[in-house]
Amino acid sequence: MPGMGWSPSTIPYGADQTVYLVVDRLSSGSVYRETEIERTDLDTIISEFMAGQFNDPVRVVVFNTLEHWADDVSKDVAQEIQVRCDIAGEPVPEHVQDFVATYAGRMRQLGLPLV
Repeated sequence: MPGMGWSPSTIPYGADQTVYLVVDRLSSGSVYRETEIERTDLDTIISEFMAGQFNDPVRVVVFNTLEHWADDVSKDVAQEIQVRCDIAGEPVPEHVQDFVATYAGRMRQLGLPLV
């Protein structure tokens, strides 16, 4: 019988995967959003941010199931969203502007004239 603090495993034991989870704020509080395990890579998470799949994203946490480490990568995700928007020449979508402003700040890609 599991002890206090036990939670069911969503990753098969021994699987070496790096998993990204989004903490999303809902009216009832903050939660980790459910997602299919095959869709927890960085590129998918960023695509879902851009597509507006989250209500009010608060934080992005990454962990590795074999190496037993975790990290807050919210700043990295926000900067990547900003860079992708800058490259496309588009503004950051309204639904992620607060997240990007909070974590990426005024980080902007500078356009240099080609000579």
